[in-house]
Amino acid sequence: MELMRNRIRPYAWGSRTAIAELTGAPCPSAHPQAELWMGAHPDDPSVLVGEGGDVSLLDAVVADPDGMLGEAVASKFDGRFPFLLKVLAAAEPLSLQAHPSAELARRGFDAEEAAGVARSDPSRNYTDPWAKPELICALTEFHALCGFADPAHAVDVLRGLDVAGLDHYLALLAGQRDAEGTRALFSTLITIPPNAVSSLLEAVLAACVARVREGVSPHVAQYRTALELAERYPGDAGVIASLMLNRVTLQPGQALYLHSGNLHAYLSGTGIEIMGNSDNVLRGGLTPKHVDVPELMRVLDFTPGPVEILGGQAAPQGEVVYPSPAPEFRLSRLQLDARPHDVTHPGPQVLLVTEGDAVVETADGGRLAVSRGQSVWIAARDRGVTVSGPATVFRATDGL
Repeated sequence: MELMRNRIRPYAWGSRTAIAELTGAPCPSAHPQAELWMGAHPDDPSVLVGEGGDVSLLDAVVADPDGMLGEAVASKFDGRFPFLLKVLAAAEPLSLQAHPSAELARRGFDAEEAAGVARSDPSRNYTDPWAKPELICALTEFHALCGFADPAHAVDVLRGLDVAGLDHYLALLAGQRDAEGTRALFSTLITIPPNAVSSLLEAVLAACVARVREGVSPHVAQYRTALELAERYPGDAGVIASLMLNRVTLQPGQALYLHSGNLHAYLSGTGIEIMGNSDNVLRGGLTPKHVDVPELMRVLDFTPGPVEILGGQAAPQGEVVYPSPAPEFRLSRLQLDARPHDVTHPGPQVLLVTEGDAVVETADGGRLAVSRGQSVWIAARDRGVTVSGPATVFRATDGL
């Protein structure tokens, strides 16, 4: 059991206040702070702070995978740390993206390795052979685009703009209101030639402005989002495609699980994100980075419908669990008082304090005081582990 020192990723879309305020650092920060990483990702592994000196969590896992991860996790994931826990703070929208299944990740990785595509090549799609399921739990009001909307809803959103230039495209979905119609419309929209997308996008945005000003359409939030995306990504056909997606607002404590193939974009807000420990991202627009449309189409799940918002399932002693089918992770939230809560687990574990102050203890007499914004690493070999408050603590473990 050790305190963790974690790195902050300074992506341009990050907040200058959210992570700084959580960790007690000077606020606002000098640069945008997008993600606080907790885990053993090779790019920025956490550091374990111990009496014998500091050590990279990645190095510690490599040196003793069974002791750190547990035999079951080490065997399942080939000695690799299975998840990455983050505090994500979005002040601006992220790109439209999806992540592959384990099968597609392995197939794509092997194909690019065989073709000799350098892992640093910006056109490479698969940098590792692992899936990347995700779950985001809101700390603040959190806005996102997530999954393809029910076709009737998508048609209503697009038709509500009353743009004649959209009629040809809308017929693809209006005439086949299912996954195949969704696939046909999306693939057509994101492959509109640049010389054609400019005039169509101009008409769509003018109509969005009109609908927002009128303020009577039930789709005002989606139209406003399209305008915000267009401001950041001018001329990007993904702006029009975004109107096909579910626009979701999470309240603090609510969560979304993003299965493989789910097309999504986080828009704004701060949340706790947990994901498979992978870098595999297929982008669908709203980005200056590489977009491989054929590979994206192989990865995407075009099954349309509303998004399930997870409120969490109550567990003993005030623990709220956010269930998912992902074997890589399990996320829960603990609302603690002074009574010790047993969190002993046969796999890897990270505890992150988001409110108050916690105390973590082990059966061999170990004791750590953990302040807001700090996190604790608990190895599989640690036994008799308890945590007490008063505090709010997010608990990340494997999902086996």
